[in-house]
Amino acid sequence: MNVSGVEQSGNREVRSLFTFFLTALLGASINFVSQIVYRNFFNFETSVFCGYLTATVLTFLPTKRFAFSAGGTGNTGREAVKFLGIALVALVVQVMVSKYTLEWIAKPLLPQTSNFVREKGSHVVGMGVSFLANYFGHKLLTFRSTGVYDRIKARSVRQRERQL
Repeated sequence: MNVSGVEQSGNREVRSLFTFFLTALLGASINFVSQIVYRNFFNFETSVFCGYLTATVLTFLPTKRFAFSAGGTGNTGREAVKFLGIALVALVVQVMVSKYTLEWIAKPLLPQTSNFVREKGSHVVGMGVSFLANYFGHKLLTFRSTGVYDRIKARSVRQRERQL
């Protein structure tokens, strides 16, 4: 029985997850540091939101090229739209998990800890949960041809032809 295809597929999955983790680490670093800067101007939830958006914009191309090896697909515009859609879902996840971790866990269980540490810990928890939402969303939708665009395009062409 030949299992080399299974092993290669498993290795590709591990490589994909690892490279996504590295690009996510870049994004998390940008997110974490920029959120601290934004916190000087905004409340906690808004600063988490702004930090996430900053990281999303700055990590699209590295994620496309390195994490999912989709650098030469020629579908960058389509992928950017899908990337932003998944990112918006993960953004809501990150903001909500961060907010409720701070309110329900960090503040009640760590009242003697500084607010900065409670906020940073809560933010890291939110980033971790949104990492999973991002990875599976991008893997299953963003950098994979789903055929939806082609079906919409074909339908649009047929409708124009009928109008002529």
